[in-house]
Amino acid sequence: MTDGRQQVRQAPRWFDDEAGPVVRPYAMTRGRTSSTTEHRLDLIALVVPEPAAHDPGRDRTLSPEHVEIVERCGTTPQSIAELAAGLDLPVGVIRVLVGDLVDDALVHVTRPVPPAELPDVSILREVINGLRAL
Repeated sequence: MTDGRQQVRQAPRWFDDEAGPVVRPYAMTRGRTSSTTEHRLDLIALVVPEPAAHDPGRDRTLSPEHVEIVERCGTTPQSIAELAAGLDLPVGVIRVLVGDLVDDALVHVTRPVPPAELPDVSILREVINGLRAL
């Protein structure tokens, strides 16, 4: 039942006019929370572009985020954490996107040395003390 007044339908409002439309992280990763890469990508793992990625913008299968990652790493290798901060995206999204790029052979990732493989600090101190004694 109406009282004779027209109901005016209001257009949806943005809470922040400068934000514009928001793309949810799960949309960028197509709902995936991990990639098919064999190893987990650490925060300090460096992403380095492959020579095949000389012009990622020409590849129509890549999303704008994929292209941006390759371009950012083109000048200097960047870590997963740096990419997440620079692109203002969650680390999990960056890990999935970089995993896609690794699968497509557009980038490779240099992983940090595991702590178990690092030299023991006590051995290094003994070597330094031995050199000083010479």
